[in-house]
Amino acid sequence: MSPEATEPAQPPPSSTPSSSSSSSSSSSTPSSSSYDPESRGLRLVAVLLVLTVVSGLIDAVSYLGLGHVFTANMTGNVVVLGFAAAGAPGFSVPHTLTSLASFVVGAVAGGRLTGRLGGGSRRRWARITLAVEAVFLGASSAVAFAAPDATATVYALIAVTAFAMGLRNATVRRLGVPDLTTTVLTMTLTGLAADSRAAGGTGGHSPRRSASVVAMALGAALGAWLVVRHGLGIPLLVATVAVAALAVCASGRE
Repeated sequence: MSPEATEPAQPPPSSTPSSSSSSSSSSSTPSSSSYDPESRGLRLVAVLLVLTVVSGLIDAVSYLGLGHVFTANMTGNVVVLGFAAAGAPGFSVPHTLTSLASFVVGAVAGGRLTGRLGGGSRRRWARITLAVEAVFLGASSAVAFAAPDATATVYALIAVTAFAMGLRNATVRRLGVPDLTTTVLTMTLTGLAADSRAAGGTGGHSPRRSASVVAMALGAALGAWLVVRHGLGIPLLVATVAVAALAVCASGRE
């Protein structure tokens, strides 16, 4: 018998350890889909719809309680300025100019803030801007509670709420979510009608556009009800709480 025949056959190397270690390492490493900071939180579409409700509420406060002036809807404010300049009763040029100027300053501040933060996490700078807006709305609520009948209160509330709305609008513009501006509905309504099936379109984005219109109407109705029955402090406090909640839970995804 040859020597080679007496040697026992060597078993092939087992691949079990390497495969088990591979599976354990893959199971311990989180997948990219499960670890996406931008996706954590409330989607931006929902966030912007809630902010649209807040805009309606803020304009109800300003128009009904601060002398027929808008602090969220600057399109209406320009028209109101024309009314006031023509001497129409119930409108004030100083009030309207205060709102317009404060809104523009807020938009400049918002543009600078989003410019600094916009290169990073979308979720992070959206939350930071909403937190700043909540601080300003909270300050306006405190002023309304502390001195509801003072002449200076009217100008303070106009300036602070308009600044907050300008800050927010700069952020919303940078986010660029289609059909959700949170303040102006003219183009939303135009798109809803022009792209409808009745006009020969596909009806694209119709649910989102319709929801935006409904959100604004609900916010205005809620704001009007609160202003008429409870004054200015309560609706501003409601707006503050809503925006603060969004600042905590907003995500960076649509």
